[in-house]
Amino acid sequence: MINHPAQHAPKNFRPAIARGLRWCRALKNFGYRVLRTTVWPKLDLGIRLLLAKIFLASGLLKLANWSVALNLASSEYPVSWLSPVTAVYLGVSIEVLGGVLLAVGLMTRYAAASMLILTVVSQVSYKPFDNQLYWIVLFGWYTLLGAGPWSIDHLLRRGLADSALPLVAHVVRGSAWVRSHVGPLYLSALRVGLGMTCLAGTLLPATTGERWKLWLPLGAATREPYLLTLLGGALLLPGLASRYTAGILLCGLSADAMMHAQMSEQIYLVVLLSIVLIHGAGPLSLDAFIEQQLMRWLPELDGRPTFSLDDVPRVVIVGAGFGGLACAMALRDVRASITLIDRANHHLFQPLLYQVATAALSPGDIATPVRSLFRESFNTRVLLGTVDAIDTTRKIVESAGKRIPYDFLVLATGAAHSYFGKDHWAPFAPGLKRIEDATEIRRRILTAFERAESTEDAAEREALLTFLIVGGGPTGVELAGAIAELARFGMAKEFRHFDPATARVVLVQSAPRLLPAFPELLAEHARRSLEKLGVEVLVGSRVENIDAAGVAVSGRRIASRTVLWAAGVMASPAAAWLQAEADTAGRIKVAADLGVPALMNVFAIGDTASSNAWRGQPVPGLAPAAKQGGAYVASIIRARIEARKIPLPFAYQHRGSLATIGRQAAVADFGSVKLWGAAAWWLWGILHVGFLVGIRNRVSTMINWFWAYLAYSGGIRLITGEDRGQSR
Repeated sequence: MINHPAQHAPKNFRPAIARGLRWCRALKNFGYRVLRTTVWPKLDLGIRLLLAKIFLASGLLKLANWSVALNLASSEYPVSWLSPVTAVYLGVSIEVLGGVLLAVGLMTRYAAASMLILTVVSQVSYKPFDNQLYWIVLFGWYTLLGAGPWSIDHLLRRGLADSALPLVAHVVRGSAWVRSHVGPLYLSALRVGLGMTCLAGTLLPATTGERWKLWLPLGAATREPYLLTLLGGALLLPGLASRYTAGILLCGLSADAMMHAQMSEQIYLVVLLSIVLIHGAGPLSLDAFIEQQLMRWLPELDGRPTFSLDDVPRVVIVGAGFGGLACAMALRDVRASITLIDRANHHLFQPLLYQVATAALSPGDIATPVRSLFRESFNTRVLLGTVDAIDTTRKIVESAGKRIPYDFLVLATGAAHSYFGKDHWAPFAPGLKRIEDATEIRRRILTAFERAESTEDAAEREALLTFLIVGGGPTGVELAGAIAELARFGMAKEFRHFDPATARVVLVQSAPRLLPAFPELLAEHARRSLEKLGVEVLVGSRVENIDAAGVAVSGRRIASRTVLWAAGVMASPAAAWLQAEADTAGRIKVAADLGVPALMNVFAIGDTASSNAWRGQPVPGLAPAAKQGGAYVASIIRARIEARKIPLPFAYQHRGSLATIGRQAAVADFGSVKLWGAAAWWLWGILHVGFLVGIRNRVSTMINWFWAYLAYSGGIRLITGEDRGQSR
């Protein structure tokens, strides 16, 4: 059923539409969350303070001029069903006490309800005016929904809900029910009132409009640009594109206020439009109806199941690196059950791992929990564990005592350090592949500086301040440059017995030059940039031995207490699991479709695979290559499941290579275009931030980099963890 190549079939645009709408919806919801969490608390407090100021000032003036207040209540503004003295006492009490409670957000609903009644009486019994209508709407809002996050009510709400005070818990729960069930309906009514105000202010003749002034604040609406107000009212009344309409009307109000300096008269209209912009149109609106229909047509937009997982193809992906993650993400809307297995619970952006090792970034800046990436994908299951074996006959993956059946298997298990048969060097020269490696290297680097400060032995201090990196590829070059920058700029004036800038950084490369995969011109620029930072570059030099005291390099002994390995990698044991043919680095030799020969629907990608899909040359072990491979294998699996035409053989598209050396120093190779220096450094930074997974990681990384760049700071210089066995 799923193993035969697909024939030509009608193209289904539904998944593409769903993906596009999901991205648009996620972006929109993110913007609204930002408004609710950052803008609304401040706006809510501002509204309460504005209303409290008006009523509190009125009440205090009446207290200061009691006889005048009694006279007004008797002759100018009498209330037929209350005596003048009672009316004044009641009105002043509500204005003063209600104003104070509203300002601090204590018993907000009851204060707002009292002030609402007072305002309605004033509007009906005395001369009506627009501001009172806005007050009525806002007091109704606070009566039903209460105060926002910056209020005493919000601080006490949870404790009161669990308190033993009589009836209090019931009152709090009742208020919550009103807020969640009646509040949205009130929001819809507020939006309808705004729409009617805009339309009536532009369409009703002046004489007819006078009769509506008791219930609609027409004055402020008529000062908006005519066409803008008319269009806004036509959209707000049915609740179509309400948030965008409110935003456009707010912009129109701002422009009108700058030209006519009448913003003070329109502040309440701004407030109500802001509420619609932040909280939406409410459930009784075309916006809500369209959203419901979209959810009915595309339930996958909010992660709801669209099919049963009982009788669908099972896809198992081993490894949540660049390749595995790209494959899993591309299959989220496929009619299949996806299982993603990884030994870590996070996806790691390895190109910036060296910055964690050199204290420039924290681990959380370059890692994202895998589960959070698939919380909206009901057909994707994430498992934490390592793979012990694979039974290709029964199509079972064995992991942590569990047997996971598969119809399609994707191996994206990455690579590990290779010491070329000298594994006993590992305790003295850690490599850099995982967060644990980075934090261990950071611990060793920072501990070396601390011990150099405390030792009295000059030879020991020199060895402690000598940092040797083995391997002149991109990782080795970046490590050497980052350590040199940390010593020269990040620790100035922090030590008393030595100058950190005197630290010695040595980069050892067995090849005749650095960066063998880069053009010779860029490799020479990289060498010069490193030497400008004070790095000693030893090319054509072979490491003969590594121990706790240092390194033997081409017959020369270099005393160093911190040696880092960036010279080689080897593939995971995936080839042994499958008993498949592998190259000298342990990578599985794959076919043109990245499938494992003789094994149906089994694929290998990234550093796990050996493929000559780069114009007949081996595909490099780079993140873009893994991502392209993951997306390609996903397209193969999708085609076989959905009976489509099988894609053409995999062809790696090289987008370029980049390596950074230090402050405003990097090299970039894009084939015909080659960059170095500051231009390459800026491009490197922009691309790496763009490729990070998650908005938080991108923002955090940019802030850390920007601060470190301006302040020459050393970043996250925390010594954590324990000695993992390095002898001293």
